[in-house]
Amino acid sequence: MKTLKLLLLSYFLLFNLAHAFPQEQLVPGGIAIVMVDSKTQPSIYYNKRKVLTLKRDGKWQALVGIPLSSKPGTHSIINKRTAQTTPFTVADKVYPAQHITLKKTAKNKRLINPNTLDMTRINREKKTLSNALATWSNKPPHVDFILPASGRLSSPFGLKRFFNEQARKPHSGLDIAAPKGTAVVAPANGTIIDVGDYFFNGNTVLLDHGQGLISGYFHLSKTLVHIGDKVLQGQKIAEIGSTGRATGPHLHWNVYLNKTKVDPAFFISDYMHQLKTNKK
Repeated sequence: MKTLKLLLLSYFLLFNLAHAFPQEQLVPGGIAIVMVDSKTQPSIYYNKRKVLTLKRDGKWQALVGIPLSSKPGTHSIINKRTAQTTPFTVADKVYPAQHITLKKTAKNKRLINPNTLDMTRINREKKTLSNALATWSNKPPHVDFILPASGRLSSPFGLKRFFNEQARKPHSGLDIAAPKGTAVVAPANGTIIDVGDYFFNGNTVLLDHGQGLISGYFHLSKTLVHIGDKVLQGQKIAEIGSTGRATGPHLHWNVYLNKTKVDPAFFISDYMHQLKTNKK
């Protein structure tokens, strides 16, 4: 519990600092920013998935999403235009546990142990989400994010989660707790690629920011956009709610790179960079 409280405090500080560019964190659930020696835009892949590339300060960089399941050690990207590989090193990271208790109602029982009909729906929805998250647009990516909602951080990324003492997948995003109806805005320019009502996620919006950088908004009470809509940074797209598997009104915010869930915090502050600098 003490570890979790310290982690929440760190995120509170993080949310209140300026930002300019995603921060590199070479850990599971983090981001690798890899320099690529190329005069033209490279075609980079990691684990057979295409990777976002952009030119910064006259040099090409690859922004690589590192899966939570990644093992510590040497990883590498490949430029398919030149067959050149570039290594980077992933360090270990231990995420704390979080135990969540859902009231013993018929609905909540199904949210913990879905029945056969529920599983049919869940499997169908997994395919829909997977197809949406495979979206790749070659437009210049928008990586300079703002917070999508105002509220209290209730759960950071990566927590090992237990619902009614049953182990479930790690927490895949940031939870921002706020009253029902609180505005959810686009953190950066993009295109709406999915709007739906999902068994676990409730009312959902997915936003494409270019080159496989996608953000997701879940448990919404209301959605205000449609698939294909172009939205601008700061534009209201939805309202916070508690639909799906939720214990109260909050926004669950995901960020994906190369179809991999990464910690959204690294897109909204240079806090981690400052932390590393201060330790030197």
